[in-house]
Amino acid sequence: MSDTTEEKKEMSFLDHLEELRKHLIKAILAVMVLTIIAFFNMDIIFHDILMAPSRPDFPTFTILCKYFNYCIGEMNFTLMSRTMTGQFTMHLLASLITGAIVAFPYIAYQLWQFIAPALHPNERKNVRGVVLGVSILFFIGILFGYYIISPLAIDFLANYKLDPSIENSFDVTSYISTLCMMALGGGVIFQLPVVVYFLSLMGIMTPMYMKQYRRHAIVVMAVISAILTPSPDVLSQLLMLVPMYMLYEISIFVSAVVYKRKLKEAE
Repeated sequence: MSDTTEEKKEMSFLDHLEELRKHLIKAILAVMVLTIIAFFNMDIIFHDILMAPSRPDFPTFTILCKYFNYCIGEMNFTLMSRTMTGQFTMHLLASLITGAIVAFPYIAYQLWQFIAPALHPNERKNVRGVVLGVSILFFIGILFGYYIISPLAIDFLANYKLDPSIENSFDVTSYISTLCMMALGGGVIFQLPVVVYFLSLMGIMTPMYMKQYRRHAIVVMAVISAILTPSPDVLSQLLMLVPMYMLYEISIFVSAVVYKRKLKEAE
């Protein structure tokens, strides 16, 4: 009898792995297709998207100059490829990152399709629309990282000099990696309300706790802001800090909604 039970558990585990494999294959295929499309359109992606934050006519700089008198000139740096395969490798990497970002909603959907059957109907009801919410927040975060964090960081780092005799000449891989890190960092940061939602569902997080430690959170956000936007001017810091604080307040609201719902269910 125990052997039969053990065999069922083993088969159930193997079936579980097989289901995971199917969803992973679908997600990988989507990334591959979009990567190929990006590869053959890299001239547009590289010039109009990836290099745009390094130019003075970038929308962020235009708005800052017009309304806040924060104007910049040409950035004092050049990009170089220092290895024989450098540009081709960068072409492949940039295409892959582009494909993964565009495919994110489908990847999240496949992950949800794998997890959903294991949830009870009531649990599925509580987290319905999670794929849409995660995807929207991710893309808003990507745009925030691309339009706010990246140009300010690139402007500061490109014009920073220890001594006038030192010329800034960066490897193209370093530039693209920095840009992608900033943009993807924004996408991750904007998942805070989703993380708080699930932590609140599990009873780990409460709105009272978040309100109690609001000041501590502001200090942490200020540190993160200083790291992601190394420029010392106040405007750059505020452009990063204010949206993060708004995310924190939204997360408190989300936690409060979940907390009240759980109290009603407990009655």
